[in-house]
Amino acid sequence: MGLLSKIVSLKNKKIKFFFYLKGYFRYLFIPDLYFRVLLSKRLSSIQKYDSAYILSRVNYYNKLNSISQLGLSSIAIKDFKVKDHKSAYFFDAHKYFRYFKKNLRFNFLPGDITYVPEKPSILKSRPIHGNNSNSVLLNLNRIRHFNFIRDTKDFLSKKNQLVWRGHVYEKKPSRIRFLKLYSNHPFCDVGYTNDWKGNLSWAKKRMTINEQLEYKFILCIEGIDVASNLKWVMSSNSLPVMPKPRFETWFMEGTLKPGIHYVPIKDDFSDLEEKLNYYIQNPAEALKIIENGHKFVEQFKNKKREDLISLMVLDKYFKKTNQ
Repeated sequence: MGLLSKIVSLKNKKIKFFFYLKGYFRYLFIPDLYFRVLLSKRLSSIQKYDSAYILSRVNYYNKLNSISQLGLSSIAIKDFKVKDHKSAYFFDAHKYFRYFKKNLRFNFLPGDITYVPEKPSILKSRPIHGNNSNSVLLNLNRIRHFNFIRDTKDFLSKKNQLVWRGHVYEKKPSRIRFLKLYSNHPFCDVGYTNDWKGNLSWAKKRMTINEQLEYKFILCIEGIDVASNLKWVMSSNSLPVMPKPRFETWFMEGTLKPGIHYVPIKDDFSDLEEKLNYYIQNPAEALKIIENGHKFVEQFKNKKREDLISLMVLDKYFKKTNQ
């Protein structure tokens, strides 16, 4: 790959090196005391914002309403070390934990969590439906999941096709079912890019985000938990196409409305061609969904406000666990 190709492939993609460099610098060289003395000031900054909106987000992520016990598996902030955890998850959590007293305790579940734990826990993802109050969301592994982009190509000039690239294996059966149905469909340019050996005819070369932006429709299909491409797709000028989501993260996928924020398709994918044809023939409705997606994404771009919400989620967590 030439230099120009490498530069193009990095467009609209976050550079992990700088994320880890910043995380390690903050972890190793800035004392925790610096952050703890700032906590009350940070929390009081809610006065600068729409407090009702802030509290609605806090209570969405943290649904603990009564005093709950942490159990024996909890750890203290002072014992939370990078060597014991996935570093991307650690740095995103540690960034906020260090504002609080070192003796406060919590349960921490990194990775793709698709169940509700028995005790209140800090995690990245949770089921949308049912009683999920023990699943307290924080924006973890954001380097992978929270990537918003700038799309300079308008919807009408894009290809009348659906595109998707991603990983497939047995723990992601919905992706296997989709490829079985649509890997050779003329409306679709879809395929897996990992070393799965289930059906080699479905394998295709990787595509950059910029290459995928050439298409009107981008499939956002859940893997183990959420569809990791949904955030950047909703910030683009292409339409996200997906079944109703079953899991959610800090992006509040549970609040997305079918036909308003994305093109809904059935869980068995049987109406895909019908939906693609509809939005090709009704571009005004397609453009409205794209506009709604941009508005939804915009709420996550105020860094100071996002930091405040994160701190308030943890402050509530510690209070509701009787600390």
